[in-house]
Amino acid sequence: MKQQYEVKRSNNIRILSDLQSLANRRHAVAASRYFKTGKGEYGEGDLFIGLRVPEQRTIAKKYIGLPLADIVQLLHSPIHEYRQTALYIMTYQWKRADSHQRQLLYDAYLQNTAHINNWDLVDCSAPTIVGGYLIDTKEKRKLLYTLAVSRSLWERRIAVLSTLAFIRDRDFADAFAVAELLLSDTEDLIHKAVGWMLREIGKKDPAAEEAFLKKHCRTMPRTMLRYAIEKFPSAKRAMYLSRT
Repeated sequence: MKQQYEVKRSNNIRILSDLQSLANRRHAVAASRYFKTGKGEYGEGDLFIGLRVPEQRTIAKKYIGLPLADIVQLLHSPIHEYRQTALYIMTYQWKRADSHQRQLLYDAYLQNTAHINNWDLVDCSAPTIVGGYLIDTKEKRKLLYTLAVSRSLWERRIAVLSTLAFIRDRDFADAFAVAELLLSDTEDLIHKAVGWMLREIGKKDPAAEEAFLKKHCRTMPRTMLRYAIEKFPSAKRAMYLSRT
């Protein structure tokens, strides 16, 4: 989505020093491979310094009071772990924020989706910030349908993962509707995300998941189906797979 949030120059460099102090070249090389940063791959050009997720979470909690302008500046970094730490700070702030502060976090998030550009960045933040905002504002959920047809792989994944907040609240309608919009999506990362959300629905209401699968299992991508039925008994999994 078009970036509108004004980024102010940060005077706080301590968080950058803390992040850099944990850099690990060996971990960075492994992460670059894992997150497909090669030419033509979904994470092409992404840069890693080799921080582990628990390390990023620890730093995020230390800097939970970082001003939003500074968080956004961190989110603009070409370094993957800087962006993820920024998103962790936003999710931690969200949990203690009032309605006004949550609005600011939500707006900043959507104005900077160009920088939320890998699957782990989406997955650690969209359910809390986008899903958490929309869970009580159903009239604004049309945003998800706009994101679901975006040219951006990551905005489409945000649409899918945001519905996890509703699923946890046993509200499945938007998750099913977004899933239907993405049945013909060509990206494997979308197939996996939709299948995952369908599986989460099945944990809450197996009959609801199966009703969706019986309608779409013959046409949905096989990876999507496999993720959706992962927890089914083996005989039932075989039955669904045989229908494709």
